[in-house]
Amino acid sequence: MSVLLETSLGDIVVDLLVDAAPKLCENFLKLCKIKYYNFSPVHSVQKNFSFQTGDPLGPDSKESDGGSSIWGVLDARAPKTFVADIDPKLKHLEMGTVSMATVASTKDPDIRLAGSQFLITLGENLDYLDGKAAIFGKVVEGFDALQKINEAFIDERGRPLKDIRIKHTPILDDPFDDPLGLREPSSSPLPSKAQLATVMIGDDEELDENIDEAAVEKLRREREARAQALTLEMVGDLPFAEVKPPENVLFVCKLNPVTQDEDLHLIFSRFGKILSCEVIRDKRTGDSLQYAFIEFEEQKDCEQAYFKMQGVLIDDHRIHVDFSQSVSKLSDNWRDSTNTKRAKQSGGFGGISSLEKRRQYRASDTDSRSRGYGMVFDKDDMRNRGRRNSPSKSSRRSRSQSRSRSPRRKDYKYSYEYRQDRGGRDNIGRDEGRSRHGYHRGGR
Repeated sequence: MSVLLETSLGDIVVDLLVDAAPKLCENFLKLCKIKYYNFSPVHSVQKNFSFQTGDPLGPDSKESDGGSSIWGVLDARAPKTFVADIDPKLKHLEMGTVSMATVASTKDPDIRLAGSQFLITLGENLDYLDGKAAIFGKVVEGFDALQKINEAFIDERGRPLKDIRIKHTPILDDPFDDPLGLREPSSSPLPSKAQLATVMIGDDEELDENIDEAAVEKLRREREARAQALTLEMVGDLPFAEVKPPENVLFVCKLNPVTQDEDLHLIFSRFGKILSCEVIRDKRTGDSLQYAFIEFEEQKDCEQAYFKMQGVLIDDHRIHVDFSQSVSKLSDNWRDSTNTKRAKQSGGFGGISSLEKRRQYRASDTDSRSRGYGMVFDKDDMRNRGRRNSPSKSSRRSRSQSRSRSPRRKDYKYSYEYRQDRGGRDNIGRDEGRSRHGYHRGGR
C-alpha cells in the first residue's frame, strides 16, 4: 500500500502501515485520491528535524481552516478532525518517518485529533514527536528530495523562501473501500485563486545557483512589498504601485511639544530654501504630535540637513531626522489634480456630471415618482410636487362656492371670529369687515 508524492523538488514514495494505523492510512489515501493535497505548500521546515504540509492553503492564507479529514470534506456536517490512534510501539527513529500532525482535544488532553496535515522527519531519533504525531507510514524512495527540502532557504518562521509544493499524489495501491459520496476527479484540478495568492517565489522560477540566503530573502520581501503596493493602488490609497517617496522631504521626530513651525523653519533654512515646514498636530486638540515634515527646494539641501542635524538639541530635546517615506502628500496632490482635470473636461465631481446633477441616493424617472411614494427627492422635485398638489385659487373658490348653501349677498359682508373668554366659554363673535384672524366666509 503506497502513495507517490510528486513535489517540486522530486518524487517521494511512501509505504503505509495499514495494519498498525488503519484509520490514519484510510484518511491519507482518500485525501490523495480526491486530489486534496494538490498544490499544497510545504509551510514549515525545521532543518534536521521535520517538514510539515497537508494544508491546501497554508497558514499564511487568511482563508485557511487548517485542513480537514476526508470525512469532513465529504460531509460538511461531520467534524473536520477525528481521533488519531497513536501506536506506542511506533517511534520516530528513522529519517523519512511519516506521521499525522495532531492536537490535543479540548475535552480530554489525552486524546489527540488529526485532520489532513502531516509531517515527514528529516533526522533520526526524534523522540520529541513520539506521542504527539501519529505515525502511519515511512519513506522508501526519494531521500534525495528530502535532502533538498532540508537544505532549502527558510525565513525566521521556517517558511521556505522559494515555494515547495505537492504537485500530484498518485495512489499505487489502495486496500480501502471508498466512503459514501467520494468521487475521484478525472484530472488534477487547477490551483485556486486563494492558493495562487500565497505564492511568493514560484517553485518553477529559476534562481541563480550561487545566490545566498540573504539575497533570496531580499527578493521575497521585494515581491511581497510589490504585492501590497498593488493592493493599495486598487483601493485608491496610492496613485500607482511604483510611487516612491520624495527625496527632498525630511522627517523630523522627537520634538519638544512647544516647538513651532516657525522655529524649525528658521533653524533648517540655513541649509537652503524651504518650500514647506509643518509640525503635525492633533486634529481635535491642536497639540503637537512631536514630529514634522520639512520640504526643501533642492535635494542636496535636504541631504545636507540630514547629515548635519542628527541628534541636535532643539528646545531641550535631541531630535532625530530621516528621509521621509510618506507618499500621502503625493497621493493627495495626484487625486486633486486628477479631479480638477476631469472637472474641466465635463464638469461635475471628478468629471462625472451626473454626480452633481441630482443629489440623491437613487435615480428614477419623474413618471414613476408621480405614480407612487418615492424615497428620496431633490429640491426641484419637492418644489414641483408642491405645485402639483397645491390647489389653485379658482379651484378653491369653486369648492367654497359649492359648499355654501346661503345665497350670495353683494351688499352684506361679515366674518366669524372664534375666541374663548376668561371663563372658558366659547364665544363666536360676528364682526363686519375682516377679522383679526383673517378667516372669511361669504363676501369678497
